[in-house]
Amino acid sequence: MLTLTAILVSFLSYSQDIPVPNRPEPPRLVNDIAGVLSSEEVEALENKLVSFSDTTSNQIVFVSLSDLKGYQPYEVAYQIGDDWGVGQKEFDNGIVILFKPKTSTSKGEIFIATGSGLEGAIPDGTAKMIVEREMIPQFKNGNIYRGIDAGSTVLMALASGEYSTDEYASKRGAGAGSFVPFIFFFFLILFFIIRRLVRAREYGVGHDVPFWTALMLANSTRGHSGSWGSFSSGSSGFGGGGFGGFGGGGFGGGGAGGSW
Repeated sequence: MLTLTAILVSFLSYSQDIPVPNRPEPPRLVNDIAGVLSSEEVEALENKLVSFSDTTSNQIVFVSLSDLKGYQPYEVAYQIGDDWGVGQKEFDNGIVILFKPKTSTSKGEIFIATGSGLEGAIPDGTAKMIVEREMIPQFKNGNIYRGIDAGSTVLMALASGEYSTDEYASKRGAGAGSFVPFIFFFFLILFFIIRRLVRAREYGVGHDVPFWTALMLANSTRGHSGSWGSFSSGSSGFGGGGFGGFGGGGFGGGGAGGSW
């Protein structure tokens, strides 16, 4: 019994000694300590996560560290979640995304720590799938922001019940749906090309001219009417009331990670 007690005390002391950054003041959800994102990317991600927190009460925190001081990613992520109180105390609905960039001497690492109250909505296996599908492929290509953005989007959808873990798992792979518009436009362009060729052939037969000449003449006889309207997407600086603060959420060991 004394041995078991000593082990437990040693474990608790060890976990409490894990060095993590102090809780940010003023509070922020995006804490890019390693400097892997541009200021514009930090602002966009902060706005996204603050909006999600305001509308659902779930909190997602992103933290990047250049050095984990010899600790495992999950140890640091859980410690951050508990020390900062990510999520609401009554729901334990926080998520910590911990990122360590790859260097010439160390591998890159990512870990998603889920609060106790979100382990049902985002089981460990699903968190692992998000890491492997959405995040690491982007990280390998040097697209840090895209990986974090894609992963957080799925986490938000699962945490808010937009779709279930089974529905997410049934997808063929990361970004599979993004190919649909390209397929549509490919066939649309192919349709117009075929239609233009048919018209050129009909024009050539009717006017007794070679096919390629008919193709150029057919093109020149069709004037251009209308135009694409100017498209603008609204953008604004970091505004609004900002993030109101952490709610005292706790973490029980849920989540998953990976490396590259």
